[in-house]
Amino acid sequence: MRALLVGGFLAGILSITPGTVLAQGAAATPQAAVLKPTDAGWIARVQDALNAIHAIKARFQQIAPDGSRSTGQAWLDRPGKMRFDYDKPSPLLLIANDGKVVYQDRELGQVTTLPLDRTPLGLLLRPDLRLSGDVTVTAFQHDHGLVQVTLVRTATPSEGSLTLIFNDSPLTLKSWMVKDAQGRETQIDLFNVVSNPGNPATLFALPKEQD
Repeated sequence: MRALLVGGFLAGILSITPGTVLAQGAAATPQAAVLKPTDAGWIARVQDALNAIHAIKARFQQIAPDGSRSTGQAWLDRPGKMRFDYDKPSPLLLIANDGKVVYQDRELGQVTTLPLDRTPLGLLLRPDLRLSGDVTVTAFQHDHGLVQVTLVRTATPSEGSLTLIFNDSPLTLKSWMVKDAQGRETQIDLFNVVSNPGNPATLFALPKEQD
């Protein structure tokens, strides 16, 4: 049962499963979204808004593929650092740092380590995020005060997609959805967002497996 929990957690928040890291082979070229000039303008604004994010602290709600919900505290420090600390009774903790994502089950004292650059969510933590070249915008929507942009890694679109959702006025990150190779979607909604909170470096210390 716990193995299923681990796999579902990794697939949900990261859009990756442990087996995905080992998968090899040619990937199909992703189909880029057809953008109107106004859409392209919004894409440029989204890129600027993402690169303007240096650090945030927020509450989050995760909606899993099966509809179950969990909450917790999130910290993000660009480039390269992130922490998702799930509220009790969940034992889950996820920390990204040093080019790795480390998942810890604090009840069992077990950790799982994955390369950050193999996850769509790792795009958020790049030092300079460009929505072109090695990133392909596959979908865009602006409706009812929300801007949605779906991204994949151009070379490995089968690893999953990341859909970023912004409030359009002002342009602020509201939530994101990750889709794994099996088409399972997980949504993360942010609340009570604090910009540049001065996150201490100790928050992003990578957990180690307990003896």
